[in-house]
Amino acid sequence: MVKIIKANENSLEKAALIIREGGLVAFPTETVYGLGACAFNSTAVARIFEVKQRPRFDPIIVHIGDFKDIYKLCSEVNEKAELLIEKFWPGPLTLVLPKSNVIPDIVTAGLDTVAVRMPSHPIALKLIKKAEVPIAAPSANLFGYLSPTTAEHVAEQLGDKIDLIIDGGKCPIGVESTVLDLTNEPTVLRLGGLPIEEIEKVIGKVKVLTLSEKPRSPGQLPRHYSPRTPLKIIKENEELTIQKNVRAGLLAFKQPKSKYKFLFKEIEVLSESGDLREAACNLFSCLHKLDKAGLDVIYAEPVPEIGLGKAIMDRLRKAEVK
Repeated sequence: MVKIIKANENSLEKAALIIREGGLVAFPTETVYGLGACAFNSTAVARIFEVKQRPRFDPIIVHIGDFKDIYKLCSEVNEKAELLIEKFWPGPLTLVLPKSNVIPDIVTAGLDTVAVRMPSHPIALKLIKKAEVPIAAPSANLFGYLSPTTAEHVAEQLGDKIDLIIDGGKCPIGVESTVLDLTNEPTVLRLGGLPIEEIEKVIGKVKVLTLSEKPRSPGQLPRHYSPRTPLKIIKENEELTIQKNVRAGLLAFKQPKSKYKFLFKEIEVLSESGDLREAACNLFSCLHKLDKAGLDVIYAEPVPEIGLGKAIMDRLRKAEVK
């Protein structure tokens, strides 16, 4: 199995050297764990696609350690981008802008745009600065499967296919970054860790386009973020009936109804108090636990679609069995 090393100065120096030499390192961000390679090294980025079994038409986000680096990676940074950078970077916001010629086509899936973000997790920032190169990093999981929010999640999925995992504990936000395309009319391509309402306070109304067969951003395909166990979202006022021979699990938003305790073999609660930030943080961890519980089906309670609730429901809808 791949080495899992606790984050410290020595392990980050080792990880930075691996990145510079064309290797792959999984590392924590505030959103989920990323699988990083030097963004200027086409061969290393190609290995990300191979390890993840990721289609080549799905672009990868480039992570930077200094906001000024966006001017090297993008041929144009408009006023709205600068306003959002000032307000939300470092943080869970990815901006899509016209790319400069320093970014290899494999990173952007041949698109003329590049997705860039500056993470706020101190370990991620230290690693990028020590590597002295931008790091191309999708989530550190098999393509289409549940995103990793702990080092153990990464090891379970990618095993010895990568060079190192830096363990920085559980990711505090727990869903991927919000992706905003600013090349034309501001358009959210992926709902995520920064609520749309916060973005609109800075630049006004934005469009939302989170599904596409030809993605301009990660997470736009119709099926994504899926457990291996079939998942179904419980409809409002739906009366569930589960056959006795079916092992069913429940992903509950808050404390589940008492009758559910007899219906389900396993129950995971996103937030006892109904806090959407806590629910987002726990989403993938809870789904990982249910997916390993030997169930036939997972039922998920819907959450209110406000703030981070929109990102949670986006993940659940893309994970649902259609």
